[in-house]
Amino acid sequence: MRKLHVFNQVSLDGFFTDAKSDMSWAHKRDDEWNAFASSNAGGNGALVFGRVTYEMMAAFWPTPQAAQQMPEVAKGMNQMPKYVFSRKLDKATWQNTTLVKGDLVSEMKKLKASDGPDLVILGSGSIVSQLSQARLIDEYQLALNPIVIGKGRTLFETVTDRLSLKLTKSKQFKNGNVVLWYEPA
Repeated sequence: MRKLHVFNQVSLDGFFTDAKSDMSWAHKRDDEWNAFASSNAGGNGALVFGRVTYEMMAAFWPTPQAAQQMPEVAKGMNQMPKYVFSRKLDKATWQNTTLVKGDLVSEMKKLKASDGPDLVILGSGSIVSQLSQARLIDEYQLALNPIVIGKGRTLFETVTDRLSLKLTKSKQFKNGNVVLWYEPA
């Protein structure tokens, strides 16, 4: 059975995007962080997105600008298999992308039960929230950024039941980010 992982950046006050859906605060570039990001996008998994994150990613990663700025990450992002969950999209044109239009929870159960690489959700807060509520996420990898943004969206805004997690690993970076790995307790 495939495992479902989450990788997201969050502010110190718990938001993955600010009140205007801006995530620019999360993009700290330095050699150490870039090496981690590159190895994290190494191409051994399959990516999972909601429509909004998919459209944002598909508008950047296949471009010459992405290939110039972060060649290893761009290569991994473009080559990896991708699943986009959307009721509004008619087609998904980014290389190696499958459009999934059915019920999120039931379709994710089928996807996890199928053969293939592990699955990684990037961004896609509403997907994370719904699949957390359904107890389908096997690991959360949260990059805690040392910034307070005041208002925004949390990854768990629709979770109505308590979700206990246990810390399995952490890594501190010189830019102030701390990556925390959690599994359901």
